[in-house]
Amino acid sequence: MTNWEELEGRCQTCQRCALADTRTHVVFGAGQKDAEIMFIGEGPGENEDLQGEPFVGRGGQLLDDMLSLIGLYRDTNFYIANIVKCRPPRNRDPLNTEQDACIGYLREQIALVGPKIIVCLGRIAANRLIHDDYKITREHGQWVEKDSIWYTAIYHPAALLRDPGKKPETFVDLRAIREKVRQVCPRTY
Repeated sequence: MTNWEELEGRCQTCQRCALADTRTHVVFGAGQKDAEIMFIGEGPGENEDLQGEPFVGRGGQLLDDMLSLIGLYRDTNFYIANIVKCRPPRNRDPLNTEQDACIGYLREQIALVGPKIIVCLGRIAANRLIHDDYKITREHGQWVEKDSIWYTAIYHPAALLRDPGKKPETFVDLRAIREKVRQVCPRTY
């Protein structure tokens, strides 16, 4: 099995798709490497590309604030990563070919972390990890068990910044996540 250093080294030097040509930094992941819960987004934005860490811009600050309400903190009890590790130009959605080039790295991260819960941040992550016609407006907050891991999705923090009217639904989803963590993640709280 791959170890963290070897996997991150391969990501840092990856040239599998054109995103490698425009990146400032590879945005590998952050948080507790043995966490019982993982959050997975679609790809890094401008701030993430500049700093080399996932979810550090305005959306990341909102996410951290929301998760702190349910006792989750990236430095102590969860791991966070993205489907693609390099920023798509102008923060566009990552193309399927870009996702295909990177998904193996994410699968290795998931195997190394060994989470009991994966929360997809937004439609693109949910389409890739839960099922390919996932409708975030209808299915957010619903749970699916696959390969002994519980999956759910919430609105992407950037979507909440654009449409604050979605925040009440997201807080309902966060409470459900807290409840699921209490049920299946004995080390998290």
